[in-house]
Amino acid sequence: MRTPWGDSDDLMREYYDTEWGMPVRDERGLFERLSLEVFQSGLSWSTILRKRKAFRRAFADFDPDVVAAYDDSDVARLMADARIVRNHRKVEATIVNARATVALRADGGLPELIWSFQPDDTPRPRTPEEVPTTSAESVALAAELKRRGFVHVGPTTMFALMEAVGIVDTHLIDSHRRGSSGVWPA
Repeated sequence: MRTPWGDSDDLMREYYDTEWGMPVRDERGLFERLSLEVFQSGLSWSTILRKRKAFRRAFADFDPDVVAAYDDSDVARLMADARIVRNHRKVEATIVNARATVALRADGGLPELIWSFQPDDTPRPRTPEEVPTTSAESVALAAELKRRGFVHVGPTTMFALMEAVGIVDTHLIDSHRRGSSGVWPA
């Protein structure tokens, strides 16, 4: 069984069945997911997923070093790119977050920081209505990322990131994907 959003169309089914909730522990992978969650804020995930290839082209395959060096001309280029979500605040946030990601390397790096907020337990929802949208850990992660210079990383956005990269498992109890990450038992 899939959650309703994970069964809405072929693209969402593939994402739900193969990627969502699987552990991501590398810097570039986490920077990409964080950036896409920032862009998703206020929009549907299917919109972002459909534009993912364009986002990857526009943001140098989410290489933090390259994006950190973006300047005003890159912002103008991105704001003119109809293939991505053209939101000035979110474009700027991605560049700021790339710089913060690079700076964080001196203190363990983005993967170490994000995964340090893995809770001792994970939700066990039986219905979509029981899936939380925040947690004490997502609140703390958002605060720590902000302290480290990241922007547009609120508790709800960070909880969505935690779900997407396997830090928590919010697949429904009777989902065929429950426990598939290897991080949490079914």
